Amino acid sequence: MSWVSDEQLEKVRSAPGFFAALDQSGGSTPSALAEYGIAKDRYHSDDEMFGLVHAMRTRVLTSPGFDGSRILAAILFEQTMDRYVDGMPTARYLWGKNVVPFLKVDKGLAAEENGVQLMKPIDTLDALLGRARQHRIFGTKMRSVIKDADETGISAIVEQQFGYADQISAAGLVPIIEPEVSISSPHKEQAETLLRDALHKRVEALPEDAMVMLKLTIPTVPGLYGSLAADPRVIRVLALSGGYSRDEACARLTKDPTMIASFSRALLEGLTEGQTDEQFNARLEASIEQIYQASVHKQP
Repeated sequence: MSWVSDEQLEKVRSAPGFFAALDQSGGSTPSALAEYGIAKDRYHSDDEMFGLVHAMRTRVLTSPGFDGSRILAAILFEQTMDRYVDGMPTARYLWGKNVVPFLKVDKGLAAEENGVQLMKPIDTLDALLGRARQHRIFGTKMRSVIKDADETGISAIVEQQFGYADQISAAGLVPIIEPEVSISSPHKEQAETLLRDALHKRVEALPEDAMVMLKLTIPTVPGLYGSLAADPRVIRVLALSGGYSRDEACARLTKDPTMIASFSRALLEGLTEGQTDEQFNARLEASIEQIYQASVHKQP
């Protein structure tokens, strides 16, 4: 049973809005910094790189438009959780803005096998979950990737995700399960159908009081995951942007009645270090509003 507050649970389960994914980790940080206008020659160690990305995230988190009126939750990278924003631990700062904190816990992807990339073993998970609880983190997120419609591979991904989800739930946190279907998959629609069926089997086997969330690629067929969203054990179905531009991701999301956004790169698209605070805040505000509208106001 989770130790998280009823107020946070109710917000995550039913409030209008979306999730901000600010969880780029070691492997994806250089590209995130490059899009922000910081080239690799600006840093010469991991410490310098993570310092720069934390400064970027701090600018996002402290922006006037970034609050709980439209953003339900934010997913953090481990180093972001351990750092401070305006003199406060990041997770506590977020909840002060009525934004529920989550933590990315996976250690990256293994090599492709059977058309999928499983997660590398998360061998320090118990210790990380203990630290997350100290920071009052509500839940976790972990990502694996489906490249093709291979039933064996997709079954393996779902089994691995739910295995770790059981461990996370036992520690009192709510897991976000993210088996991303690549938007460049040659058989994307078939892969999504196989994934839906595999997810159904695992969700139906959960105890009645279990709580999980799903973070999935926006499906080719709108509403494909509607039956999962209707299961009381699935407290939200989130959509990842998956390499689509913000405009395209929002256009696709608007047509899906059961998903809300959990965007990363698409949320930060167009933000650069060289912008004045006025320019930066206006650009982020426009992004937040566009993603909020696509998450809340659906068009058939």
